[in-house]
Amino acid sequence: MSKPAENEDFRRAVGDVEPLAGARRREPRRAKPEPAPRQSRADERAALAESLAAWSMDDALETGEELVYLRDGVSRQVLRKLRRGQWVVQESRDLHGMNRLEAAGSVAEFLRDSAKRGLRCVRIVHGKGRGSRNREPVLKGKLRKWLVLRDEVLAFCQAPAAHGGGGALLVLLKAGRR
Repeated sequence: MSKPAENEDFRRAVGDVEPLAGARRREPRRAKPEPAPRQSRADERAALAESLAAWSMDDALETGEELVYLRDGVSRQVLRKLRRGQWVVQESRDLHGMNRLEAAGSVAEFLRDSAKRGLRCVRIVHGKGRGSRNREPVLKGKLRKWLVLRDEVLAFCQAPAAHGGGGALLVLLKAGRR
């Protein structure tokens, strides 16, 4: 803030100065933006679209966490439908609280009974292993070995979240005669 005496000195010094009529002011030139690399971006978008078109979540490799199996001669479309939950789960077996031997017997009996009854899609809940010693799913790894050996099993995969997610498997069985 200026003092009142200084204001009066300024006014006396300026005296009878009049503003210029129609001052031609120009705005200072702004720096031009960098040129946009349109072709590079278009190439990158095309490359991304091409790579995404060739890749499907259904075709992803097993990470070791997700259990996936498809018997030779069975269409990959069958596995895709199973993964997406398009098969109706007709029966379930929960292995919580069972040790390896009990679970092996229970799974064998369950699959045998389900095949005899003509069921096509069943769910096996193995759990996520939070109650085991190392907090790792013991039965999950065992199921991978057991199910591949069964003749009635055509395919299996991790269940969608609505059916148990990483703690359950959907198993597709051969069409049987009732």
